[in-house]
Amino acid sequence: MDSEKVRLYTRQNDKTLLMLQQEGRIVNQRIYVQMHFGDMAQHYLECYDWFARQAARLVPPPEGAGLSIWCATKAELCLPPIEGTVVYILEKPRDQVVFFDEARWDFVLNHRYLPLDDADDAAYRKHLRDIGVANAYEFFTGRYAGKYPEETQRILESWQRVFDTPSSNAYSVCGNIWDIRKEEILAIVRPGQSVPETDRGL
Repeated sequence: MDSEKVRLYTRQNDKTLLMLQQEGRIVNQRIYVQMHFGDMAQHYLECYDWFARQAARLVPPPEGAGLSIWCATKAELCLPPIEGTVVYILEKPRDQVVFFDEARWDFVLNHRYLPLDDADDAAYRKHLRDIGVANAYEFFTGRYAGKYPEETQRILESWQRVFDTPSSNAYSVCGNIWDIRKEEILAIVRPGQSVPETDRGL
């Protein structure tokens, strides 16, 4: 039986149109992140590399895929196409999509502990006070870098919760995929066009 499909929306550089034409699919590579983020690329790459390793355990990447491709699960949450970009609307088998909570992703980007709930957050803050740490942002690159390996490990383990997607807030759920295949594309939206809303999303 065919896997259930989910509709996804993603804005990409319009140079991907050439990749699609020549190779029949679009994949993401680390070099694209370096070009996009410039001086901040190393920070983002560390976070994206972590995500890619975890995502690969959930959905094995196909050959040639580097980093995953970020997608919105609802049309209204997709960034609109601007000059130099296009939006791909596609349908992907659900079992080829890694779902995650976008709000929780901010904890990863900021190298912060991702609490289980409010009680866990309060307990963690108390723990930091007990060990004399004033700024939880600095375990990775700040003044505490390398001094508290057990705290760094605690933070890394907490990031697994980014893949918990509570149904109570479907608008924070995003989907990551390893590639976009030509046959999966339903429409390509260009600058000046609006992304059509649909009830076929997640």
